[in-house]
Amino acid sequence: MNLSTPITVGLTLLVMAGCAKKEKITLETATVDTGEISESVTATGTVESVTQVDVGTQVTGIVDKLYADYNSEVKKGELIAEIEKTLLESELKSADANMESARLTYEYNRTNYERDKQLHDKQLISDYEYQTSLKDYEVSKTAYEKAQADRVRAAKNVNYAEIYSPIDGVVISREVEVGQTVVSSMNVANLYVIADLDNMQVVGNVDEADIGQVKLGQNVTFTVEAYPDDKFHGNVTQVRLNPTTESNVVTYEVVVNAPNPDHKLIPGLTANLTIYVTHETDILTLTNRAFQFTPREYPEAKNLPAADMSAVPDRSALAPDEKLVWKVDGNSLTPAVVKVGVNNRASTQIVGGLAKGDVVAVDYESEASMPGMDGQDAERSPFAPQPPNRNKKK
Repeated sequence: MNLSTPITVGLTLLVMAGCAKKEKITLETATVDTGEISESVTATGTVESVTQVDVGTQVTGIVDKLYADYNSEVKKGELIAEIEKTLLESELKSADANMESARLTYEYNRTNYERDKQLHDKQLISDYEYQTSLKDYEVSKTAYEKAQADRVRAAKNVNYAEIYSPIDGVVISREVEVGQTVVSSMNVANLYVIADLDNMQVVGNVDEADIGQVKLGQNVTFTVEAYPDDKFHGNVTQVRLNPTTESNVVTYEVVVNAPNPDHKLIPGLTANLTIYVTHETDILTLTNRAFQFTPREYPEAKNLPAADMSAVPDRSALAPDEKLVWKVDGNSLTPAVVKVGVNNRASTQIVGGLAKGDVVAVDYESEASMPGMDGQDAERSPFAPQPPNRNKKK
C-alpha cells in the first residue's frame, strides 16, 4: 500500500485553494495619430505592347532584300524590306501599253461620234449609224477608264514591293528569309512583327470578388520574374466588362499602362500586380476596433472612466460616413460622432470630430491576480517549481 497518495492529494487541494484569483479590469485605449491607409488587390497578368503591328506585303513575289532583323530599332517610314520587282515592273509596262491603246481607241471613237452626231442632227445619216457610233464611243471610254485603273494598280503594286515600317518600334519577330516566296491571296503575307516597346501595358486577371474595388486611375505596382529586384509602376487605364471563366473561377481583365523607357519590359512576361484600391498618406487614422466599443459597468472595478450615457446617439441613425466613438476625457467617457473617410481592415481615416492626440476607448481588458497580493510573486504558489538560482545566496 502506497502511503504517499493522501499527502499528494492534500497538497494539490492546498495549491488550488491558494491560487484562487480575482479579475482586474482595465480600459484599453487608442490615440488618434497621423499615418497612412493602404489596401490593395493582387492579380497576375501578361505584359503586352500597346501598339504591335504585323508588317506584310500585299503583292506576291520573292523576298529580295531585308534591311531589319530581330531586335532592330526602326523608325516610321524606314525601308525595311524589298520584294523582287521584275514581274511587277513588267506588269506596269503592260498596263501602260494597254492604257495607251485604250486611249487611242477612245479618242478615235470620240471623233467619229462627234462627226456622226452633227450629221444625224442634219438628218444626213440614219439613226442606226448614229447609235452604233455612240455605242462604240461609250464602250471605248469605259475601256480607257479601266485601263487607267489597271495602270494605277500596277504602279501601286510596284510601290508595295518596298516595305516600310508603319511605326517607331523594335522588330520582335522576322517571319521570312531572303529568297523566300511570299504569296498574297486573301490575307497579307507577314514579314515582320514590330512593337512599340516605349509604351507597354499589362493585362491582369482580377477575381470577381475584387473587381468591384478596381477603378480607373488607381496606382499599380508590379514585378516580373526577369527582374525580381525591380518594381514597375503604372495606373489602371481600363476595366473590361467581359468575364472569363476557367475551372469555375470568374475573372475580369484590367489593363494597366506601363511606361518602359529602358525597354526592360518585353511582350509575354508574366507580371504580379498589386492594385492600390485605397492609398492615402499623412492623414488622421484610428483603429477600427474603436467603432465597436460599448461602455459597460464593472461595480467591483476601481478607477475605470465613467461613461456619460445622458446623450448617446443611436448608431443606426448615423450617416454612412459617420461613426460613434467614446472619447476618454480624464476619468470620464464622452460619446462623439466622427466623420470618416477611407478605410481598410485595420484602420479608418478621421475627417472630422477628433483631433490628433485624442484618446478613445477600444475595449476592456481583464487581468487575473491573487487577492491582497501585488507583484510577480503574488501569482506564484509556494509549491510550484522555482526558477533556477531563485534561492541562491549572493
